[in-house]
Amino acid sequence: MFTGIIETTGTVKKIEEEGTNKTFTLAAPFAHEMKVNDSLSHNGVCLTITGIAGDSYQVTAVQETLQKTNLGALKLGDIVNLERAMASGYRFDGHMVQGHVDQTGVCTYVEELEGSWLFDFEFDHQTTGNFLVEKGSICIDGVSLTVFNVEDGKFRVTIIPHTMEVTTFKTYKKGSKVNLEFDVVGKYIKRLFELGYKEAIANK
Repeated sequence: MFTGIIETTGTVKKIEEEGTNKTFTLAAPFAHEMKVNDSLSHNGVCLTITGIAGDSYQVTAVQETLQKTNLGALKLGDIVNLERAMASGYRFDGHMVQGHVDQTGVCTYVEELEGSWLFDFEFDHQTTGNFLVEKGSICIDGVSLTVFNVEDGKFRVTIIPHTMEVTTFKTYKKGSKVNLEFDVVGKYIKRLFELGYKEAIANK
């Protein structure tokens, strides 16, 4: 479980293809604090640490992950948002994030204001279970954010200077592909209502 509060970014140092999988070597400030089998969120994708050497570590992404997230498009030198799994006993910032990306979205608009930035994103709203509510939560590349101006398959977020500085948002432009994880509580409620509706129709 994660919170969507990015700790730092990592840099892709090496990419190895192994069949349909890819193994990534990344450099990160806290690499020496981790251990093999730790869970770590990469742009919102939960991956398991498989090796550590100095200030670098390794993770492997399978074909399903590469196809359904933006990790498959990573190149040498790219930066990635990182968050370690939530520790028990700490304050819960952000919102509940599983590290299971639902789908990708596309940045359609960026505007710099006086002290903040506006970003618009679009996604396939017909994908089962994925939906948003005004002022609800979403996770974009691992970053917990509040949405507004919500329409079918569209939403807007505001980014403060600190978030711009410490995450990959500073690299986004029109056309950038991002990982989206929708609010898990909302997804379960929506699914339960759908099942209840289907059962009610079947019993008529």
